[in-house]
Amino acid sequence: MQRITPCLWFDTQAEEAVKFYVSIFRNSRMGGIARYGEEGAKASGRPNGSVMTVAFQLDGQEFLALNGGPVFKFTEAVSFIVNCETQAEIDEKWARLSEGGAEGVCGWLKDKFGLSWQIVPTALGEMMRDKDARKAERVTKALVLMKKIDIETLKRAYEHA
Repeated sequence: MQRITPCLWFDTQAEEAVKFYVSIFRNSRMGGIARYGEEGAKASGRPNGSVMTVAFQLDGQEFLALNGGPVFKFTEAVSFIVNCETQAEIDEKWARLSEGGAEGVCGWLKDKFGLSWQIVPTALGEMMRDKDARKAERVTKALVLMKKIDIETLKRAYEHA
């Protein structure tokens, strides 16, 4: 068991969300489901026998999804970064995760459950950390004009003054 496991709070859609997420990422699986018993149902106001938590893995990373009710919502204060090697991978993850959600800028999106994701090329970090600050500035200038990130546009900005 990994030492730190993110827990995602949903109203009632934990199982649906987990099925959605594991369908998108390789090396992912749905784990065990715990259900509200009589005492948990009384304390939480959730129906007895309904799904309480769903354990799952995304690309080997363990998570827990909790049906905790409508009290808390996701915000952009927490997001998951998906590092992609190719444009095809960016395109696929962007299309799948943004379906029914909302596209943001600079590679950010919200999925249909309101969870924020950043779909970024691994090359972006290398470009942004270049010792030549002018290169990083050109990349930033190109990046802020994008929703879904285009690697070739970033490369052109990086390589050309």
